[in-house]
Amino acid sequence: MAKFDKKGFITELEDDEVFVFGSNMNGFHSGGAAKTAIDKFGAEWGHYEGRTGKCWAISTLNTRMEKVSLDYIKWQLEDLVKWADRFQEDIFYLTPIGQGIAGFTREEIESVMPELPKSIIKINW
Repeated sequence: MAKFDKKGFITELEDDEVFVFGSNMNGFHSGGAAKTAIDKFGAEWGHYEGRTGKCWAISTLNTRMEKVSLDYIKWQLEDLVKWADRFQEDIFYLTPIGQGIAGFTREEIESVMPELPKSIIKINW
């Protein structure tokens, strides 16, 4: 099982665990959960959506560093759910995507969130 620090942030993942973080369409992972993804869990610089290292990236900002549409975030979350359904042995830790640098509210993100399978666990929401 993943290891967490005292603030509830993931510090280590098992082989079957995936860190889900908010990204931007430039694939610049220089702050927040994206920085953790690149520093600790193998996310690749320039990779802005889907599986990268032990991570799953969800774009919340476009190439001009402006918010993407909530519909686009919804589509990406639905894609994550499909992946989780296909790879049921994996556990996905969903960080508060879009709620940091991108500036979405929790309510905005949750308004487009599909029903999550048990294998997708929201952390620090």
